[in-house]
Amino acid sequence: MAAGGGGHSPIEQFQLKVIQPLKLFGYDASITNSTLFMMLAVGLICGFLFLATRGAGRVPGRLQSLAETMYEFVATTVRDNLDDGKDGQKFLPFVFSLFAFVLVANFLGMIPGFFTVTSHIVITAALALLVISVVIVAGFARHGVGFLKLFAPSGVPPLMYLILVPIEIISFLSRPISLSVRLFANMLAGHIALKIFAGFVGALLGAAGIFKLMAPLPLALTTALTALEFLVAFLQAYVFAVLTCVYLSDAVHGAH
Repeated sequence: MAAGGGGHSPIEQFQLKVIQPLKLFGYDASITNSTLFMMLAVGLICGFLFLATRGAGRVPGRLQSLAETMYEFVATTVRDNLDDGKDGQKFLPFVFSLFAFVLVANFLGMIPGFFTVTSHIVITAALALLVISVVIVAGFARHGVGFLKLFAPSGVPPLMYLILVPIEIISFLSRPISLSVRLFANMLAGHIALKIFAGFVGALLGAAGIFKLMAPLPLALTTALTALEFLVAFLQAYVFAVLTCVYLSDAVHGAH
């Protein structure tokens, strides 16, 4: 639930805390709780994949089966939303890495006392900018200047380009904004709601008389909301991967 250390404010759980002050070339590069949990997420992913593939065989074990299921799930997402040929599959490692990082970071944030990395807009914005940068670089690498035809749909009267081109450019530039805000807002809102309902449980248990008997109600709602948050944590990672594939399809296929 990413509780922030016992504070009463639901916002306190999202505060950045410096763990190890660090200066590099005059810049503040301190290790914070956000840095720590990003490294933890990457470490867990690498460790899991190493253990799952270390003794890979024709008859997979539990870890290998889980890793293969996860891989095939992302591979199917890429085939369905990007391309089922070599052009699409070469982006599979990138999409898989994004999906795994967001998924593990989201799930880590569900553990009480842990930090939710994806509840900070600066993290989700960095991921979204990475996606759109890969789209732009891959688009120009594959199509050259012809990639710009993406902003000028074919078969349109010339005068309409005065309206359509700015609209297409704004739509393209809004992609990283919507991609980052969607993930950030869902994780932020869900964790705030969990913190509030959990606070109700504590408050009612500490109350006297009939109010104490009302404690099971917010407890039941908190339990249901926690289950929903786990589902949201998975769905947000999946949506992030799907939208990444959709945006990358512009780099693969170009303008139509």
